[in-house]
Amino acid sequence: MKQMIAIQGIPGSFHHQVAIQEYGREAEILTFSTFEEVAKAVFKEEATVGVMAIENSIAGAILPNYDLIDRYGLKIIGEYYLSISHQFMVLPGQKIEDIHEVRSHPMALLQCKAFLNHYPEIKPIDDIDTATVAKRISEQKLKGVAAIASEIAAEIYNLEILVSDIQSVKSNFTRFIFLGKTAQPKDQTPNKASIKITIQNKAGSLARLLTHFNNLHLDLSKIQSIPVIEKPWEYAFFIDLVFDNYHDYHEAMRVAKAEFGELKILGEYHNRKA
Repeated sequence: MKQMIAIQGIPGSFHHQVAIQEYGREAEILTFSTFEEVAKAVFKEEATVGVMAIENSIAGAILPNYDLIDRYGLKIIGEYYLSISHQFMVLPGQKIEDIHEVRSHPMALLQCKAFLNHYPEIKPIDDIDTATVAKRISEQKLKGVAAIASEIAAEIYNLEILVSDIQSVKSNFTRFIFLGKTAQPKDQTPNKASIKITIQNKAGSLARLLTHFNNLHLDLSKIQSIPVIEKPWEYAFFIDLVFDNYHDYHEAMRVAKAEFGELKILGEYHNRKA
């Protein structure tokens, strides 16, 4: 059965790159403007899988995406860590001295600031998306304008990369997650889980919960708090747990649900960094 993969962005985006690296070029890619449209497509089963960025090693967590996963009741079925590499690309046949402006997503421009400082004559301009700029330059034959985008964007839109890997921080990773309507059969025993737990509003509750996890040899790779809007001064925590023993994890979840608060398991999967 052909996979239908929902992504935010257009072909050439980092979401597209992750989708084809994980599911192959034969998968059908469904493109959407927003992350919520991706979540809806998976929820309505218009797509079999959704690809969604969830955190970046520099910029941190993408908090609205946690809410989307929870609100649509989706399951995290896997993850992918992509090394973010930015390329300076133009219409073929141009040199860097021919370029007077460069367009990209504001975050991409910020991540390449040190490179751009060497070319004060090239004006950086914020745009909607990295791949969209590459597509526009190609379709409109814009000379004198560069895009900062991915290598795959240059390939798709027939642009020439003048300078590669121009990001200031070379160890820049974005964690993407794969979302399904329901949990899927697993090829191997999970060693990572993502949960949401609403802690009871009692002194020391969070500390006791974390001690409980530690006693059962669960490592926290991520913890993110958000306020519970309808319950002032109560917080929900999105937590990623890594473990070696699935039985220990299962026991930890049983006790957490019974003693600490409302628990929702967002997904159990295999840690790609293990």
